[in-house]
Amino acid sequence: MNDDTAPEGPVARLHRELPPGRVLTDPEATARYAHDEAEWAPRGTPLAVVRPYTAEEVRQVVVICRDAGVPVVPRGAGTGLSGGANAVDGCVVLSTEAMTAIKEVDPVERLAVVEPGVVNETLRTACAERGLWYPPDPASAPWSTIGGNVATNAGGLCCVKYGVTRDYVLGLQFVTADGDLVRVGRRTAKGVAGYDLTGLLVGSEGTLGVITEVTVRLRPRREPEHTVAGYFSSIVDAGRAVAAVAAAGLTPSALELVDRYCLRAVDAWKHMGLSTEAEVVLLGRTDAPGAAGEREAEEMRRCFEEGGATYAVRSTDQTEADALFDARRLAYPALERLGPVLTEDICVPRAAVPEMLGRVHAIAERHETLIANIAHAGDGNLHPLLITPPGDEAARARAQAAFHEIIAEALELGGTVTGEHGVGLLKREGLSDEVGPRVLALNRAVKDALDPRHLFNPGKVVAYAR
Repeated sequence: MNDDTAPEGPVARLHRELPPGRVLTDPEATARYAHDEAEWAPRGTPLAVVRPYTAEEVRQVVVICRDAGVPVVPRGAGTGLSGGANAVDGCVVLSTEAMTAIKEVDPVERLAVVEPGVVNETLRTACAERGLWYPPDPASAPWSTIGGNVATNAGGLCCVKYGVTRDYVLGLQFVTADGDLVRVGRRTAKGVAGYDLTGLLVGSEGTLGVITEVTVRLRPRREPEHTVAGYFSSIVDAGRAVAAVAAAGLTPSALELVDRYCLRAVDAWKHMGLSTEAEVVLLGRTDAPGAAGEREAEEMRRCFEEGGATYAVRSTDQTEADALFDARRLAYPALERLGPVLTEDICVPRAAVPEMLGRVHAIAERHETLIANIAHAGDGNLHPLLITPPGDEAARARAQAAFHEIIAEALELGGTVTGEHGVGLLKREGLSDEVGPRVLALNRAVKDALDPRHLFNPGKVVAYAR
């Protein structure tokens, strides 16, 4: 058979139609793109990894994959914790890491226009130089990208007061399953024309389209924060303090929980001189201006004491206060150095935080599993971290059983299976338990309408019976 008459495969077409260097096929290179940071989430082997530089190149990739019936798995920085960016066998992983332009920062309209590969902290720094602020600040802000943040509707430390990514996305440009490059949303302060397709795309984890540009709302630069630290002898007492803050009607700009396992791991890694005497540390901040901020900080300190703090103080040392919040951000990578970490992402009503923390403690004992705890405690978003020794399969099985039990307990308390990490692969069963068959069918109907061939990130979020 003459090779000239053989049908051209999708990888050959990608090489031919895209500029040089865009397509990776070497197994060692593609393996690095085959998964995110989710421990034990299944992964496949991609045909190729493509790193487009423009929206038009993204469109070309989608068209080529559409024509060949090849799945497309969009990927940002790969910092996800639910398996949402994991490859499936025979797919093309489409990495937006090279799309890093900040196209516009408008101080009058208070918006920014960025490509999906822009790192969160890079955008925040660019905005700060113009007296503006982009609030969503996941702990992965120094590494995660805006595209990935949009895909999972990421939250962060200040979302207790300022909301999550969806609250700041005004508009999107994305490539549809048919290979069309379209815009949805707006640049104006208000607008209700048509269905909220922008909101639908935010949090869809790459299952409905490939995002190529994001327009985000900005805020003016805020006042310096007052920091309050509370030390507790039990995690349940810290939970009571969180409930007390909510009952007092306070809206802190951050309210974070970190236990001694996390502090010890961070200190062993970074040698920050952190105190690990307390079982749990609660970190609160308020950015209310002037005397109002002083009053809120004092009221928060009182709530910490009411919850059972052995020591609660308003910090007068900004360096020390910043170090504590830095430790909170570094907790996950510090624990990763000790062994495999299976990360939870449940969210419960704030009044249920102490009960849920108590149940997590009981689950850890019942399954003989070390569970460290960090949390965006102010909005009830808890991140129990299940740690197992490397290579210990029995410990792994116990941790996975504990993982599913934590989800069940959160749902029983009126919570949700994921607050900000997304459903991905790890939480599909939990999603089904949470929303029920009729709402799950509605989710599938949306997927069927926007991606009828099921080529965008197949198998993620909503599973289909085969």
